[in-house]
Amino acid sequence: MVPDVSTGSSTLGLINYLFGKGRRDEHTDPHIVAAWDMAGAPDPGRDPEATYTQLARRLDHHVDLRTRELGGNKPPQHVWHCPVRTAPGDRYLTDAEWADVARRIVHATGIAPEGDEKACRWIAVRHADDHIHIMATTVRADGRRPRTNRDGWRAQRECRKIEAEFGLRRLKSGDLTAPRTPTGAERAKAERQGQTVTARQWLREQAYAVAAAVRTEADYFTVLQSLGIKVKTRLGPETGDVIGYSLAAPGDTNASGEPVWYGGSKLAPDLSINRLRERLPVQEVADRPQYVADPAEPWRHTTNALHTAHIVLDSGDEAAAQGYLATFGDALYNIASATTGPHRAQLRAAAMSFNRARRSAVRADHRAATILRKAAKELAYASNEPGGLAVALLFAAVHLARAAAKWHERRGHEQQAAAAEEAFRHLQVAYQQAAAPVLADLARRAPRATTTSRFEQDLRTVIPDHADRVLADPAWPALTTTLARAETAGHNTRHLLGEVAAERELDSAERPAEVLNWRIIAQPNRRAQAARMRNSVRSTPPRSAAPQPAATSVSTKPEERSRRR
Repeated sequence: MVPDVSTGSSTLGLINYLFGKGRRDEHTDPHIVAAWDMAGAPDPGRDPEATYTQLARRLDHHVDLRTRELGGNKPPQHVWHCPVRTAPGDRYLTDAEWADVARRIVHATGIAPEGDEKACRWIAVRHADDHIHIMATTVRADGRRPRTNRDGWRAQRECRKIEAEFGLRRLKSGDLTAPRTPTGAERAKAERQGQTVTARQWLREQAYAVAAAVRTEADYFTVLQSLGIKVKTRLGPETGDVIGYSLAAPGDTNASGEPVWYGGSKLAPDLSINRLRERLPVQEVADRPQYVADPAEPWRHTTNALHTAHIVLDSGDEAAAQGYLATFGDALYNIASATTGPHRAQLRAAAMSFNRARRSAVRADHRAATILRKAAKELAYASNEPGGLAVALLFAAVHLARAAAKWHERRGHEQQAAAAEEAFRHLQVAYQQAAAPVLADLARRAPRATTTSRFEQDLRTVIPDHADRVLADPAWPALTTTLARAETAGHNTRHLLGEVAAERELDSAERPAEVLNWRIIAQPNRRAQAARMRNSVRSTPPRSAAPQPAATSVSTKPEERSRRR
């Protein structure tokens, strides 16, 4: 059961909508199922003598009195509106049940506490099988305004109780960190224009993808504009600094032909200017790392940073863990951006799904995740996709997504846990699509029997408790190839096996050889490292003031939005 609280300033306008035919003639039999006073609330849906104006005057009675006290100035946003909808597949409630729901919600939100004779006037209108609309005028009989702080959260909490008592589908509890959902008008507009997502959703995904890739606040606005998105900043009156911003999608206009603007915080809480600045410096950081010598380094660095994130999730430092989860959300966009294979669609879907899991009521320590953030941003500009190393990165991302779901679940973050689990499923499919050909190629290149036998002996010496399971794993031939390559790169195979086996426990691994294989692939090439250390001359290529990622990880292209006109 989903409530959606909003406010407005036109009582008659909302009544016209509630008792009208709807925007697409979808309203059937609109009528009042509950009210502050059923006898005193004329019902235009059932009484042919009742009019919309009569009902509006009854609802506005206390508002009008207060307006005269204020010298003709009406209280602002005095219309309170809360549609309440059951989940798809739920049984249809009777009018009596909906009336009970309405009374409980106006009590829980402070609109009309039970037994309060001075409470606000309200009605609940049903014009469809699966939902009602509760509207109220927010001036009490004593002239005061009701205490409706956190009314949306209180309505959600009451709905969770109603679901349990009425035997309805139990939805996830929220924590006031979810982004705003598109309004009915926004969804209808997108549908009319043949769009699969609303302008609000499209802008949100573009903003997330760009914020994940750019290095500074200035770059963020520059790249958004290069994608055809209109940007409007709000400057402080004294300092002239940017204190807020709004975005408008290409071709998205209102009835007057003006752009429809969405503030950053209205797209998502962590897209506000203040939250962005926690992750993006105002100016370029001078000491950022360069990976010119080995283009594979961004992939390797990101993979190792994901392993670090896994450790932090188990550390008990909640602020640092939340910081890593937020940065992991950015990393997913950049992984999708740097990927060219058929599994890219699944990676994009994983990034979009994880957005709900990247923030919670726990305040993030973004500085703790600096290593992952730097590596992921370099990955956004990577020019190649090293097969085995790219799959090793996907493997690490799969396990971090599952760990994120468990981290949120342990803390009662139901919506975030569900979002992380959904991202995990997308990543798992992407990994399976990418890993199968790489593992098959590694197995085909397995070393001769004498070398394989030596590696088996190393395995039994270093990790005897897991040796039989590793040898029985279908990925063992691929692991032997990886061990041979690591040996060529300057690693001692026994030491290497010990190191990667100690990174995390292997008891819960279904495919231990596969786990070891990707961990080893993520290890640096020792001989190449030594060669680079001997070479003291570094060349740093110039970069433009506002670099752009290779591709943003969103499902709708900017040029498609331009056809909204």
